[in-house]
Amino acid sequence: MNKKVVVRKCAEYDPDMLSTTISEIYEAAGGPDPSGKKVLVKPNILNDALPERAICTHHSVVEAMVRYLQSRGADVIVGDSPSIHFRNFRPLKNGIEEVCSRTGAQWIDFRQDPDEIKTNSGKIKIASVIKKCDLVISIPKFKNHELVYMTGAVKNTLGIVPGFIKAKQHALYQDRYKFAEFLVDLNEAVMPDFFLLDGIVAMEGPGPANGRPRNIGIVAGSANPLALDIIQATIANYDPMDIPTNRIGLARGKWLASTDEIQYDGPGFDSLIVKDFLKIPVVQGGNISFQFIIRRIKPLRKLEKRPVFIHENCTGCLKCVQICPVNAISPHPGKKNHIVLTDSKCIRCFCCSEVCTDNAVEIRRKFFGV
Repeated sequence: MNKKVVVRKCAEYDPDMLSTTISEIYEAAGGPDPSGKKVLVKPNILNDALPERAICTHHSVVEAMVRYLQSRGADVIVGDSPSIHFRNFRPLKNGIEEVCSRTGAQWIDFRQDPDEIKTNSGKIKIASVIKKCDLVISIPKFKNHELVYMTGAVKNTLGIVPGFIKAKQHALYQDRYKFAEFLVDLNEAVMPDFFLLDGIVAMEGPGPANGRPRNIGIVAGSANPLALDIIQATIANYDPMDIPTNRIGLARGKWLASTDEIQYDGPGFDSLIVKDFLKIPVVQGGNISFQFIIRRIKPLRKLEKRPVFIHENCTGCLKCVQICPVNAISPHPGKKNHIVLTDSKCIRCFCCSEVCTDNAVEIRRKFFGV
């Protein structure tokens, strides 16, 4: 398997700069020939957020990739499925809808007639368009993630699972390592053909939705999701093996047998590492048994990070209620814009934080109150 990762510095979302950078990365990294093929471009659209929040793949990167593929003779379509995905969703605020309009690339609704596939974790439904395309190009966003620490190439493939079906996987795999195994299984079953990482403006702190933008100034590409994720984690100053999907993927040996196999093409690597990147604190060790204990002893549950609802910021949209896979969240019966968490039900998947666009959910320890 191709083990090359190409990184190029790119300080801003300038169309001309991106056009040159993306074509260079794609060709240097051995991207597949798109000529005469139907190609799906799959960005990371967690929700329809404004570009400056760094929640989604920036529309300029999506447009540059679409235009490059079209210049190579590809028939390009664009699609993704956000966490809260109602039929006929369109990515308006983040600018990707305009990209589709300008380039003529059709936007695809992943909820329409999903197909069922089999993975090592079991059967799951995915967007039917995946099987109808010759190539899939994934464009993840360089971000932290409260559950699996970083979201990159491997995690972005989860977007091919439509809407609320994604949240249900958290109920099935209630430990971060079990969930990471599911993500690796999904990629092994239906892996995109190329990955382009938008790291021009990343998200540090409590990602994937409530962190803060951080200029990293890079774009990177690879046909190998594990190799790309290891490079991403290293740039963010994580130990790459602290990222559960990296550890599991490397242990399986299908994409890489060792980090030494990565063929790096880019500027001096030490110059790229962001030493003060605000990381998610890593829980060391295999935490399955630890979680089993603390989740069954009520006083010890307070040692875990949990969703804390900031009622003064709440607008009453109830997205957190809709997304919760175990029905642990409900509106207060007598208070407007007031959310109640049933802590004994909460599985700490943090989906509620992901979908909140009003900074009304924080992930932290809370020692008093409910």
